[in-house]
Amino acid sequence: MLHGIVLVVHILLAVMIIGLVLLQRGKGAEAGAGFGAGASGTVFGARGTSTLFSKLTAVFAAMFFMTSLTLAFLGTRQSVEPTSVLERAAQASTPAVVPAVPATPTPAK
Repeated sequence: MLHGIVLVVHILLAVMIIGLVLLQRGKGAEAGAGFGAGASGTVFGARGTSTLFSKLTAVFAAMFFMTSLTLAFLGTRQSVEPTSVLERAAQASTPAVVPAVPATPTPAK
């Protein structure tokens, strides 16, 4: 149950990160318009403050990292339930534990 919930959150985070990265403008986005317009010195220069999209991408990336670690931890735990058909068949063919009845001595005739 927990594994499925974490997996769904993990997939949603991956889709959100992909969407945010695609929405962001790259450093060289104005390269074509920048040459000859007088702003060519800033085309490939350092960016100013980080935008909301870049901050959200960093937060989602950290959450994605945490869900990755959680899924790795949940995947290495031993399962109590049988995981294969053969294990289920072996459990079904094993008789139920019957409490031992103390043997009563039979009277001699």
